[in-house]
Amino acid sequence: MLKTKLLKALLLSTVCGLMIQGASSALAGEDVENIIKEGHFFGEMRYRYEYADQNSIANDAKASTVRTNFGFKTGAYKNFQALFEGQIVQNIGANDFNDTTNGKTTYPVVADPDVAEINELWLSWAGLPQTSIAIGRQKLNLDNQRFIGTVDWRQNDQTFDAFQLTNASIEHLNFMYAYVGNVNRIFGGDNPLGDLDSNIHIAHASYAFADWLKLTGYGYWLDFDRLATSSSRTFGARVTGAAPLNNHWSFSYEAEAATQDDHGNNTANYDEEYYHIAPSLSGHGFTFTTGYEVLGGDGTSAFQTPLATLHKFNGSADAFLSTPNAGLEDVYVSGAYKVSGTKSLFDDTTFTAVYHDFDSNDSSTGDFGDELDLSVGKSFMLPDAGQPFKKLDVLLKYADYNGDSGVASREKFWLQVGVKF
Repeated sequence: MLKTKLLKALLLSTVCGLMIQGASSALAGEDVENIIKEGHFFGEMRYRYEYADQNSIANDAKASTVRTNFGFKTGAYKNFQALFEGQIVQNIGANDFNDTTNGKTTYPVVADPDVAEINELWLSWAGLPQTSIAIGRQKLNLDNQRFIGTVDWRQNDQTFDAFQLTNASIEHLNFMYAYVGNVNRIFGGDNPLGDLDSNIHIAHASYAFADWLKLTGYGYWLDFDRLATSSSRTFGARVTGAAPLNNHWSFSYEAEAATQDDHGNNTANYDEEYYHIAPSLSGHGFTFTTGYEVLGGDGTSAFQTPLATLHKFNGSADAFLSTPNAGLEDVYVSGAYKVSGTKSLFDDTTFTAVYHDFDSNDSSTGDFGDELDLSVGKSFMLPDAGQPFKKLDVLLKYADYNGDSGVASREKFWLQVGVKF
C-alpha cells in the first residue's frame, strides 16, 4: 500500500514537473503558441436507458444516466504533449437500480454510479526515434480488449495510473511496456473495489508480416492488494489477419491461446489455459462470424480477465463478468448487416444478431445455458450550423440469457444516444 501511494505521488509530481518544465521551455521559444494553436478541445455526451430483469432478484432495474466528457489535448512542443479529460456521470431519471454504491440490492446491478472525476491526465514525450513515453492517468486498450481495456460500454471509463513506453523503430514491429500503479475502475471511488492499488507489468509486442498475418505476443503480471484473488500471471499469443476472396467477399480471422497461473497476493494455486478462434466472412454489407472461446477452470479456480472490456465477450447480458470456477466454453455465431446504397434514412444502419451456447469447462458442472443478443445502430450526420456536434449515434440493444447450472436467467434492454465533438 505504501509503495503504491509513493508511486502515485511520484507520478503526480513527475507530470507536474514535466508540465512546468515544458511550459518554461516553451516560454523561451518562438513556437510557444503551438501548445494552444495546434491543440484541440474534445468531448462527448451520451445518454442511456437500461432495463434489467434478473430471475434471482426481486425487482426490475431501470436506469437513466448521462455521461459527459470534456477535455483538451495540447499541440506538441519540443516533443512534449499533454492531455486532460474530465468525466461526469449523472442519474437524470429512472433510478431503480443497484449502482454498486447506493445500497439498492433488491435491484439488478447497473454499474453506472454518479461520478465526477479526472478521467485522463497525462504527459507524453516523443524525443527518441519512433518512441513515445507517457506518464499519468491514461486509457489502455490492447488488441480486442480481452485482457486490458477501458470498458467504454459502461458510462464511467476504466483508466490506469501508469507509465507507458511504446516503440516502433523496427519496421512492422510495435512494442509496448507499461507499469500500472493504480486502476480506476468503472464502479467509482465510493466502491471499495472501485480504485485498486496495483503492481502491474504489461509487455506487448506485435509484428505484421502481411495483411493476412499479424502475430502478437504478451505477458501480463497483475497483482492487487484488495482484489488478491484476481492477481495472476498470463502469457499468450494471438494471430489475426484478413484477405480478399474476390471483388465482393473477404475473409478475416483471429486465433489466440494463453496460459495463466497465480501471482503476487493470490493465495490460490492454479494453472489454467485460454483459447479463442473466430473466423469471419464479409461481403455485400453482411458479416458472418463463428467463434469458440474457452476459459479454463477446475471447479476451484478459473482463468480470469479482471481488466478486460468484459461486455464485449460471453454475451451482452453480462452473466459471466467473472469466469465461473468450473471455467467457461462459449460457442457463438453472429450475423450483421449494414444498409447502404438505398438513398434513404436506413443507409448506414447496422443490424446485428448473436447467439451463444455456454458450457462449463469442468465436465462435472454441465451446461451454463444460452443467450440471444440483438442490436440496431445508426449514425446521423448533423447539419453544420455552427454547433460543435457533427454526428448523432443511436443504439437499440436487447439481450436474453437463459441460465442453467446456478447462473440466473436475465433480460436486458438499452436505448443509447450520443454525440461527440
